[in-house]
Amino acid sequence: MAASAMVGASGFGNWARLAAQQSLTQDQLLQFDTFGNVSLIHVTDIHAQLKPIYFREPEVNIGVGGNKGAVPHITGADFRKAYGINDGSPSHYALTYNDFSALAGTYGRVGGLDRVATVINSIRADRPDAILLDGGDTWHGSYTCYHTQGQDMVNVMNALKPDAMTFHWEFTLGSDRVNEIVENLPFAALGQNIFDAEWDEPAELFPPYKFFERGGVKVAVIGQAFPYMPIANPRWMFPEYSFGIRDENMQAMVDEVRAQGAECVVVLSHNGFDVDKKMASRVQGIDVILSGHTHDALPEPYLVNETIVVASGSNGKFVSRVDLDIRDGRMMGFRHKLIPIFSDVITPDADVAALIDEQRAPYKAQLEEVIGNTDSLLYRRGNFNGSWDDLICDALISEREADIAMSPGVRWGPSILPGQDITREDIWNVTSMTYGEAYRSEMTGEFIKVILEDVADNIFNPDPYYQQGGDMVRIGGMGYRCDISKPQGERISEMTLLKTGEKIDPSKTYIVAGWASVNEGTEGPQIWDVVENHIRNQGTIKLAPNNSVDVVGI
Repeated sequence: MAASAMVGASGFGNWARLAAQQSLTQDQLLQFDTFGNVSLIHVTDIHAQLKPIYFREPEVNIGVGGNKGAVPHITGADFRKAYGINDGSPSHYALTYNDFSALAGTYGRVGGLDRVATVINSIRADRPDAILLDGGDTWHGSYTCYHTQGQDMVNVMNALKPDAMTFHWEFTLGSDRVNEIVENLPFAALGQNIFDAEWDEPAELFPPYKFFERGGVKVAVIGQAFPYMPIANPRWMFPEYSFGIRDENMQAMVDEVRAQGAECVVVLSHNGFDVDKKMASRVQGIDVILSGHTHDALPEPYLVNETIVVASGSNGKFVSRVDLDIRDGRMMGFRHKLIPIFSDVITPDADVAALIDEQRAPYKAQLEEVIGNTDSLLYRRGNFNGSWDDLICDALISEREADIAMSPGVRWGPSILPGQDITREDIWNVTSMTYGEAYRSEMTGEFIKVILEDVADNIFNPDPYYQQGGDMVRIGGMGYRCDISKPQGERISEMTLLKTGEKIDPSKTYIVAGWASVNEGTEGPQIWDVVENHIRNQGTIKLAPNNSVDVVGI
């Protein structure tokens, strides 16, 4: 920071201190000292959450290589200490996991796109030409999104009037549906790294960048879609497209927009935070990276040379505002605020609230049907396990009569508090996808180890550019040890079948149930039906603490 002429400030700490007495107001949340001549508004990873939810931040977020112990890989009390956050404050609740259930009782739900609309409208009232950018993972993740093929989210997002978006899970609607939506979008669909797979040329439907004239400044926004789409998701759903990080092309695009007079270059990214940090160190001339994919919420931008990297959380829980002072083609300073969307504090925008209810109306009875209830806090996130996935694995083992269950390490999905009912909507919020078949197959102990090693390398490879997955695949019915410090092929050991205590035999065959296979033609009941049946049979969910994974080498 000292080596740079740039001046930066984040307004997050002000309301954290103001609100220690737990009397937060909308005016406090939205207070911002307008700065410079360009304003950016960033939302990302909404995952089709139209209504307020609970969302617990991760307990475990392990960094490796150069990112060990660096943000965003600190959690809980360490995170609060790093940012000067008071225990028990709204920011404690919004940004860390400790005492989550108790603090949820005080501060309530978060998100809701009608509240997000209020925040966006407030920023626009102050800075009418602010640029609203959506980082992707928008048309995916709920009952209504699945049943409308993303149309519910398209309709509501159009009402928020974004200026551009980029993509990840959207492509799992299938390329025909994505093309159909994109052709009719009233804003830019950007991706410098979305190429035609056959010709290895930029895909015409997804321009690399768009220019905006704002505050007398020529701003270029370059899109960066999720680079590893065909690895993390089924390639057969979008065979005509290829992706990748494409640093060289990104540098070429930055140079191209600068040559065309861009005074400010913003990258709207779905790379993930560590990948964005590395990209910022390799590509020259980017002023701001608006980061998505890894769901990190950081109260201050992260500086890499003279690029600021902004992380705005997920599930509609936060909106970032970034004001920039651009002079003579240079960013001279910034002011930033990560605005938490406390649903009980922010007045919903009436028009957007009505539009949301309209999308949901045809499905209201199905959404609200109570399937069971829970005595346990149900959450997802953390590198190794979360109670929602423990429940899904239990359902797979019991409903599919399996020895071992696997649930993908996806990050999306709201939380459910102890004592809450579990509705059909809640189940779909953690299972909804276009390839949700619950398979049942035979796997050798050796093959199970290969799967675990492969996923572990996706997460714990020291080079962020080789981190191609979400979190670790969740395992039910089996325990194991994972040594983070070891190279690929040597991280997983001590594999044990929990019901007998016997070691997993590499040559023996086990019945494994799972879901979300990327293989075409996977057969089985849909995962949401499997989980619904299990919850109905249980009535009340009570989950024991999961200590089946021994993580070492941190």
